[in-house]
Amino acid sequence: MTPFWRRLADRLLGRGDSAVTVPAMDGALQPNTLLDEARVLETVPEPDNLVAWQGELLYTSGADIRRAGQDEPLYRLPAPAASLAAWHDEILLAGLEDGSLLVCAGPHEGRHHVRWQAGRPMVCPTALWLQDARTVLVAEGSSRNGPADWQLDLMQKNALGSVWRLDLDTGQATLLADRLAWPAGLADAGDAGVLVSESWRHRLIGLSGQPGTSASEVLGDLPAYPGRISPSPQGGFWLALYAPRSQLVELVLRETRYRNDMLRELERDHWICPALSGKRSFREPLQRGGLKQMGILKPWAPSRSYGLALYLDAGLNPMHGKHSRADGQRHGITSLLEQHGVLYATSRGGHMILAMEP
Repeated sequence: MTPFWRRLADRLLGRGDSAVTVPAMDGALQPNTLLDEARVLETVPEPDNLVAWQGELLYTSGADIRRAGQDEPLYRLPAPAASLAAWHDEILLAGLEDGSLLVCAGPHEGRHHVRWQAGRPMVCPTALWLQDARTVLVAEGSSRNGPADWQLDLMQKNALGSVWRLDLDTGQATLLADRLAWPAGLADAGDAGVLVSESWRHRLIGLSGQPGTSASEVLGDLPAYPGRISPSPQGGFWLALYAPRSQLVELVLRETRYRNDMLRELERDHWICPALSGKRSFREPLQRGGLKQMGILKPWAPSRSYGLALYLDAGLNPMHGKHSRADGQRHGITSLLEQHGVLYATSRGGHMILAMEP
């Protein structure tokens, strides 16, 4: 069956990309309250992008790069940070929401890379991975929408993302993969090449790292939208899943006319779409009972937001997760880092950094 007829059959039968079913959180994803029980390391507005740097824990908050436990920012950026990467305590590189890359520390300190993708500005640097002192892989979530417009990009059903290799010395860029649906995380997969989280297709894919090669799915049909990936000293990976999928959102994504009317006529807080946190407002979309009668929100209620950190073994098999359920406050887990026997997590929706046992 050709791709055209397969897509047509899927639409008629409600299967494949046209299905509205969502995998249950069971097995290795069995819900718990481990994120809600974790120690709060710091409370700060919208923390993100954890990296280890010169023996300290760094993270971003708005346009600041901060050190854990310090009041003053280490670096103040010219625009809010969208991504951050470090290499051997020598190079610190930030991707900004204005689309540029800024070398914060290293041989090219202060250098901006603005126009490098086929002669046009980068729009959405969602993730960075420094392969060595001069080579960085960049995930561009979308060529149309910036990092703050991730909900809009999802509801537009875009697949305008790409992964690039950039030489920091020369500025030369090489396209590794395109037509991706919001790539949001990058990691070294060893012999398998590059591991990429593709949010809107709810999966992880592998890239060979060579231009022109196709991507292969290595973990699919996740129950939430995957974000950044970080290696674990245990030999596997930690995967941040920053918002849950739901049958209602899947249905809205299929209803083109309704979805376009919603985007045009309603304020973003009232869209039926995932979120990094629950507003707890009576005007919030109910999400099939997410807001309960008498103001009581049950842990198992359908929710626009959720907290989930998932551990994958070296074979990318889900092993166990840490959750903050519908009634929790530590939602929107966007970044994870395991260091010295401690797992750190940024709850962007809960405005805090968490520390817990891996």
